Amino acid sequence: MIDGPPLISFSRALAAYAIMSNDNPPPVFLRLALWAGVAYFCCMAVAHFFGLKYPLVFVYYDVPFYAYQDKIISFAVVAYICLFANAAMHRNAVPAAIVALGVTVLGLSAVNVSDALGSVLDGRSTLAYWMQTGLIAAYFALLLALHAAGERTLKRPPARGDVW
Repeated sequence: MIDGPPLISFSRALAAYAIMSNDNPPPVFLRLALWAGVAYFCCMAVAHFFGLKYPLVFVYYDVPFYAYQDKIISFAVVAYICLFANAAMHRNAVPAAIVALGVTVLGLSAVNVSDALGSVLDGRSTLAYWMQTGLIAAYFALLLALHAAGERTLKRPPARGDVW
């Protein structure tokens, strides 16, 4: 039991819960990287909703598509937006965002080597898709590294001036 005036006792209990549940925000650089992901996925959702076929926000920008499929993709991307925003605010949600992005990289890689994609490319190169997949994989690696660095700092007492 925590002794003291009720408000102080409550704030101490809340602080203890936050430490035990690891529900505090992630480290600054990781948080910024996650918010950058939120911005990216917002751009992707808008591009898919309006059929704006630009590389990076529309990975397979030059293949045939149906407009209704892109509307569905735009709504599905909202799940990524919510997942990354939640991870930017709550450290314990970060692993789920990283796993989702890793599975996305694997999925894009599978599409890039698929016969289905090859059949609509008519012999054109998949280099542009691989470059975009590589950039998303680099973002995944950055999040993984920043998360790992933040977890290491949890295991030691913070030093004066730490930004992690």
